[in-house]
Amino acid sequence: MPPIYINIILAYTASLVGLLMYRSHFMSSLLCLEGMMLSLFILATILSLNLHFTLSFTLPIILLIFAGCETAVGLALLVMISDIYGLDHVQNLNLLQC
Repeated sequence: MPPIYINIILAYTASLVGLLMYRSHFMSSLLCLEGMMLSLFILATILSLNLHFTLSFTLPIILLIFAGCETAVGLALLVMISDIYGLDHVQNLNLLQC
């Protein structure tokens, strides 16, 4: 396995561990999710360039579109939560309450 794949997998794992360990703030959770999506995008791009299969060239673009949508929804939720509650602590949120 080339070292670039190992680095990308380690970046994904570090983001996943960060997401699992530092769940106290919503902003840190969003940053960890973005790190995961970035490492998946780089991995998909490198793999599609190495496969030389024409249908695989669309996979990184689709992944980037989903990452952009995830970012937009996450930031909208962050603004809404900080406006309503005044903080972004995940433990203080009760999502079942209107």
